[in-house]
Order: sequence, then structure tokens, then C-alpha cells
Amino acid sequence: MNDQTAPVAETSSGKVRGAIIEGVTAFKAVPYAVSPTGASRFLPPHAPEPWPGVRDATSYAGRAPQAGLRTGTRPELETFSGTPDTSPDSEDCLTLHVWSPSTTDYAKRPVMVWLHGGAFSYGSANSERLRGSRLAKRGDVVVVTVNHRLNIFGHLDLSDIGGTDYKHSGNAGVLDLVAALTWVRNNIAHFGGDPANVTIFGESGGGGKVSTLLAMPVAAGLFHRAIIQSGAAIRLRTKERSLKLTELVLKELGIKAAAIEQLRTLSVTRLLAAIKPAERILGTSPYRLFDRYLFGPVVDGDILPRQPFDPDAPDIMLDIPLIIGDMKDETASFLAPDDLVWHRTLTEAQMLDRVHAIAGADTERVVETYRRLYPGATPAERLIATTTDCNFRIRSLVLAQRRAAKATAPVWMYAFDWETPVQGGKMKAPHAMDVPFTFDTIDLTNATDGSDTARRLAETMSGVWAAFARNGVPDHPSIPHWPAYRVPERATLILDTTCRVDNDPRGETRALWQDITGTR
Repeated sequence: MNDQTAPVAETSSGKVRGAIIEGVTAFKAVPYAVSPTGASRFLPPHAPEPWPGVRDATSYAGRAPQAGLRTGTRPELETFSGTPDTSPDSEDCLTLHVWSPSTTDYAKRPVMVWLHGGAFSYGSANSERLRGSRLAKRGDVVVVTVNHRLNIFGHLDLSDIGGTDYKHSGNAGVLDLVAALTWVRNNIAHFGGDPANVTIFGESGGGGKVSTLLAMPVAAGLFHRAIIQSGAAIRLRTKERSLKLTELVLKELGIKAAAIEQLRTLSVTRLLAAIKPAERILGTSPYRLFDRYLFGPVVDGDILPRQPFDPDAPDIMLDIPLIIGDMKDETASFLAPDDLVWHRTLTEAQMLDRVHAIAGADTERVVETYRRLYPGATPAERLIATTTDCNFRIRSLVLAQRRAAKATAPVWMYAFDWETPVQGGKMKAPHAMDVPFTFDTIDLTNATDGSDTARRLAETMSGVWAAFARNGVPDHPSIPHWPAYRVPERATLILDTTCRVDNDPRGETRALWQDITGTR
């Protein structure tokens, strides 16, 4: 495609030139804020400087620095989620990608803004499985995927020692998301999108970002619907723990509080290297099943006035319709590197020891419950079920229940139960496998067998998500009527070979973990 036929769109900072990908106009690495480097490191984002002429937006740029932080996997699973993202680490990462069916027809399409996973520590919007062209075309929507600051660069809390300039440094990464949503509000009409109809959605850490934005007053009015996939954030860092972690980082770096300006000139490599040692010394939160992120947003009384969903749902943004759910076997992916789990050779005694580390005094009744409910399962498979429920499912259920109790807008709950047959079926329905189903990009991964069943489910999931973005209600011909989530019915859409609605699926284990965590 030559420059004369390439799509060009206007932004508040200047024009951008994109490309046509699978019949959809695509603009990559469009800046939504200035580069957060040098004097801007750790500070809140600011709008990008105008540029002359037409800026090329046909290639991905850098992703947030994250070397050494991504969790490992088995060699067999290196390409399970598709070709690994090889974008270079760069602090100059405040960019987004836009995928639109057309930028010239002046249509007001629903806008779907994706927030990537990675526990606020790693990940990017540059992965091929996040190619937005399929979802944009299927739903006639505009898809936006966002890069932003992560880990120490997005969440080092310098408020106590850095003065007024650094009072929001612990939340810089989520303020990046607010800046991206502000860019969408101000510019998306030039890309065929409707700024008055914006859905935020994300998986894993991306779901945590959605949960966080739902509790941030500065984000109010920037989005109108929300989807949380396997990432409900009930609690985030307290101020006490965030400041203690900063103290440990400075000690690891050999920097005195009075010499804070040195932090602006340290290398990316050195800053990244300080993360894990500091986190190890800090240790886990007293609320470890609900408080998930050591380097993540901080409840500072300002940007985040309170915990997102503890002890209840916040009183802001209760008019935002919400879809929330998770995978049936989330931790199959996290436990895969363990040979005892992968080969299903874990013994009963070993399984009991691992459950005890989680359940403590409740270990016996937890083990007995899963043994009774999963009579044909191996100890490894029961460990996957147990850890999935206490690490992921309980958070989704608690968030849905607390929001449904207060919200003026409905909440819908789903469960992704379809098991992939690849790798001998050992992965079952694991964490993050739903991402390419959401984007209808399963053929760009090795997560499925490419069967008609898998393709139909991808068409269903992407179609339902787009319908929700359009209308605020997940009605779609590929699924039965999906009632809103209410107690005691707890209606749940089961995404499987045949989609169905069940009331309170796996209710006994739900009640077990609600009892253990005191969240009934």
C-alpha cells in the first residue's frame, strides 16, 4: 500500500497514517501521552506534544519495561498463546493501537478499550492474539488496545519522600489508563467511534485494571460499560505496604530518601533488578487471597479513595453495566511448570501439603470437599480445581455479589468451561485461554485444535462481547437468554460446546470459600 491509499486520521496532536489489515483500518503505536522518561519518570502522564506532518502508525513500538518479570512456563507451552511478543522494552511506551472498520464514514460505533494482562508487572498490547481486526469487523466496533507503565515504573510510591510532584507516583500506571481513555474521548470520533459509548475490558491483570477504574473518581464518565475476565480486584495495596515496599527498593538500590532524584537517572535494568528482592522481603499481604499485586495501584485516599470492592462495592459508577467471569481451570497454566502436576504424579500427601499452605486450619474440609466432588480426578487435578477456586473464582463471585447488591446497573456472570484437547487435554480450560476467543484470533495461537467447535465458541464470545458493548445488554442469538446475576439464583452463562445458563454452578465450593474468607 502506498502513502496515497493508506488511511489517515486526525488526532489532537496531529495526523497519523495507518494500514489496512484484514479489511480493517489499523493505527499502531499512537501516542496518548508524552514519553515518561527523564524528568517525567514516575510522574503522572501529560498529553503528547503536537507533531508536524503525518506520523507513521503502521508498526508496534516499545512495550513497558518488564525484563525478568514474566512467569515461566514449560517448553511445550512456549507458543500456546501464539508467537511471543518480542517488542523491545522501552519507557517510551504510552501508546495505543486503534482498529476500526472505517475512518471515513463518520459512523458512531461502539468503542472497546482492551487493558492487557500481566499482574500490573508485565505484558503488552502488541501480541498477535490481540489483533483487533477480527473483533472490529465481527461486531462493527472500534477496538483500542493500550500500553502503559508497569511494575516499578508505574507503581513506585514516592509520595512520602518526593514531595507534591510525586504524590501520585504509586498510581502513575493507572493514571496512564485514565490518560488513554481521555485520548479516546477526545479523538475516537475521527476513527469512526462513539466517545459516548466506551466499554473497557481486560483479562487477568487487565481485569484488575478494569476493577480499579471502577473505583477511581477521576475515571468517571470516560467509559460506560465494563468486562472483567479472570481478574477481579477486591483489594489493592494499602498505603502502609506501598511505602514499605518503596523503602525496601531504595535500600536495595543503595539510595537514601534525600537523594530521590537519583531514581530519575538510574538505568531501566537496575530498577527492574530491585523489584523481586524488595518484594521477597515485603512478603504477602494479610489478605493474600484478595490482595494480589505487590507493585500495583495503591489506595491513597485520593486517586483511589478506598478499596475497590471491600468491604462492599464503591458508591461511584454503579450505573455501569458489568460482565464478569473466569475460566474453569485457571491455575492449570500456573501449575504446568511443575512436573508432578503436569504428569499427574502428584501424591495425596503432596497435594494436602500444598492445600495446607493456602487453607491452614480449614485444610481437612477443603481436601474432603474436593475429593468428594471430583471422585475420578487425580490429586493434581483436584489441586488445580482447589487453587482455581480460591485464587480466582472466589474473587469474581465476591465482586459480582457485592456489586449486584448495590448497583443500579445489572451484573452478568459467566464461566468459560470449554476444555482444549491440545497437549493431551492437560491444560483443560486454563488462565488466559479466553483471550484469543475474545478477539476471534484462536488461529493465531496454539491453544486449540482449530476445530469447528472452537471456532464457533470464538465467534460466540466475540459476538456476545461486541453486542454488550453496543447495547449494554449481552443478548446474542448464539446464546440463551442470560439473566442478570442476583442472589440467591446466581445465574451464570456457561461458555462451552453448547452454551447454557446454570444457577449457582459449583455452589458447594462457592459456599466453602465464601465461608473460609468470611465473604458470605
